[in-house]
Amino acid sequence: MPNQWTLLHSRLHQILKQRQILPIKARLLVAVSGGQDSLCLLRLLLDLQSRWQWTVAVGHCDHRWTTDVGIATHLMGITEAWDVCLYVKTAINPIAATEAAARQWRYQMLTEIAEQEGFDCIVTGHTQSDRAETLLYNAIRGAGTAGLASLTWQRQLTSSISLIRPLLTISRQETGDFCQQLAIPVWEDVCNQDLKYARNRLRQEVIPYLETHFHPQITKNLAQTAEILRSEADYLDEIAVSILSRIQTDDGKGLNRRELAKLHLCLQRRVMRAFLSLNLSKMPKFEEIEAAIVLIDAPNKSCTSTLAGGYILEVRGDNICCALSQSKLT
Repeated sequence: MPNQWTLLHSRLHQILKQRQILPIKARLLVAVSGGQDSLCLLRLLLDLQSRWQWTVAVGHCDHRWTTDVGIATHLMGITEAWDVCLYVKTAINPIAATEAAARQWRYQMLTEIAEQEGFDCIVTGHTQSDRAETLLYNAIRGAGTAGLASLTWQRQLTSSISLIRPLLTISRQETGDFCQQLAIPVWEDVCNQDLKYARNRLRQEVIPYLETHFHPQITKNLAQTAEILRSEADYLDEIAVSILSRIQTDDGKGLNRRELAKLHLCLQRRVMRAFLSLNLSKMPKFEEIEAAIVLIDAPNKSCTSTLAGGYILEVRGDNICCALSQSKLT
């Protein structure tokens, strides 16, 4: 049975109408950890289900950490009470206790469930608070615009499955208040208190400090900054891809450096990043992009040091070309 209608229900309904990120009649797999954000999201989507004609189910990933013991059983009780199907993926061996390894494994498992059961969207409970923390975390690591705005409303996981984050304007405080108001039994994950994880330290120490000593709305302001950066990054990337298609050589292994020289440095970097990501089959580092930019005005036969995969960039007349280094050829 639906719970009482709250302001959060209305806000999410309006967000979905404005952004059109969860289509009518879509099949939604909601990623649920047992924490307040994911349970808040699940309850909201179930209460909106009749209006949008969705099919809603739950996906849960058990890392086989000692702290995971009991979560699946806890969720089984909730999903039975809420009359929603639960799919659980359990690791064969404990997943490495790092944020990156755990996240990669979870998305892999959720995608498997979605493919096997025919879901269109994987929906996660990332909030405004997560977005602010991600911006700070990536800024500390030296990320560019794309990294600072990496927590997006949606992205494609496969050709047929989208990852959707509908709570990016809703704070962690609000999801907690919602769960309290509706007496939703939240699982308290002790890992969230472990300060060896950088995001926990940001959440528990850095952001509260910034709120107290700099601005009480720091979370909202950082999340809004991420939103602005995301739209600007998308726009510039579209332009860069269009330019790349026009100035790369027919074999895709070179760029016309005379045409590159006409561009603003911002677009030079973005075009070069797109070019290198295609040829190196991985996202290039900032230092690799900067080394490539130097070649725009360099003498003929100038080249970079070896890049990822044993490649180099070399000036050949009017072009900057990507090729295997001599050490890789011999």
